[in-house]
Amino acid sequence: MALEFVSSGGDPQVGNLATPINSSGLVRAWINNLPAYRPGLAAKRRGLEVGMAHGYLLYGPFALLGPMRNTSQALGVGLMSTLGLVLILTICLGLYSRVGIGKPIATITTPNPPDCFSTAAGWHDFKKGFFVGGTGGAFVAYLITIALVSFGLL
Repeated sequence: MALEFVSSGGDPQVGNLATPINSSGLVRAWINNLPAYRPGLAAKRRGLEVGMAHGYLLYGPFALLGPMRNTSQALGVGLMSTLGLVLILTICLGLYSRVGIGKPIATITTPNPPDCFSTAAGWHDFKKGFFVGGTGGAFVAYLITIALVSFGLL
């Protein structure tokens, strides 16, 4: 008797297979607690949290690993690069919201996707929150890096 590790998650023609990773309780709890899938959040709040994480995490590679990394302007150029990428990502979210948006598909990992991703207005609110959060996250990372440099820790 063979032990099956992968089974179909409902209709096998959809391609949503239940694996030990995506059907485990730990992974499902973690993914459903991410801002995009957490129940009870408004679209702007979802965008704000996702944007803050992106702005904060994108700053480091631009400032410390970018082409200006060993110059006195590295931190400012990293901030400007991060703000530019956050703006580009916001424009991409706006373009995505203008295409025909259907209801989000329920999967094994996210059985109840939020309704705010099924309307253009929801995506617009998400986009606004993403831009504010992304710029705020980049500025927070910049200020932390400036403080670390001024104390000689970086």
